Amino acid sequence: MGFTIGGTRRRGRTTECTAVAEYTGLWGWDVAPGSPEGPGDEVPAGATLADVTKAWSDTPGAPVLLPVGRSFDVIDVSATAGSRALVRLERMGLPLGPVLATPCGRAYFFVAPGAAAELPQLLYRMGWDDAGLDLRCQGSGHVPAPPTEIAGQGPVRWLRPPSLDTAATPPQARLLLGTLAYICHRSAA
Repeated sequence: MGFTIGGTRRRGRTTECTAVAEYTGLWGWDVAPGSPEGPGDEVPAGATLADVTKAWSDTPGAPVLLPVGRSFDVIDVSATAGSRALVRLERMGLPLGPVLATPCGRAYFFVAPGAAAELPQLLYRMGWDDAGLDLRCQGSGHVPAPPTEIAGQGPVRWLRPPSLDTAATPPQARLLLGTLAYICHRSAA
């Protein structure tokens, strides 16, 4: 069965190519194929399915990696704390961006770029700076995205998938940080 992207019917494309075309075309993110040596050449936001297929033809089945620090930073917490915090944040009606879960037991909350630089000061102002939280913020590097499978552990999956409202403008970290810190603290106790 084929699918349609941009009005053109395509057949036989890989799952990675379809996902990457969605990330670049619909969500406006750059994407890179992974390899044992690290990320490959990036496919820029706005790339077409043909561009994506060409880029992935050299590394079929490669992990899908999203560069951090441009369109978003990532707050990294344990998957257990992340799931609990996500429920609480949704119940509170706070703006949320996409949230990834890795098979390694981590949850990645997408937040506005610049959060990594702000995190120490934000934690200090909220009184969480010396709590020894299992909470980090990544402002560079890459994170894996679906349909990536981590060898021997399982697939990366969305706890909260991107949407047109959240992909281009993830929330400011300060809006989520108090709840994430509280849940991380409680999970550790």
